[in-house]
Amino acid sequence: MSITAERKQTLITEYATKAGDTGSPEVQVAILTERITNLTEHFKSHAKDNHSRRGLLKLVSQRRQLLDYVKKNDEARYKKLIERLGIRR
Repeated sequence: MSITAERKQTLITEYATKAGDTGSPEVQVAILTERITNLTEHFKSHAKDNHSRRGLLKLVSQRRQLLDYVKKNDEARYKKLIERLGIRR
């Protein structure tokens, strides 16, 4: 259910705004999105796993807060990010 270190590193390099960037909202949202996707796949075969479902809801809430922050500060950056991640349809 968690992401591998290699996958996390590729997400960091792909979404980093500058070299050595690991804490920007873009990177954090990308990592959270990957974890949310993995958990969503997990629930397709484990529908009654309510403990993990609570964790999923926390991740979704955390991602929502980060996206709200990005949207409040720079809407063009927000639109670019959600387009790259394919979050909103």
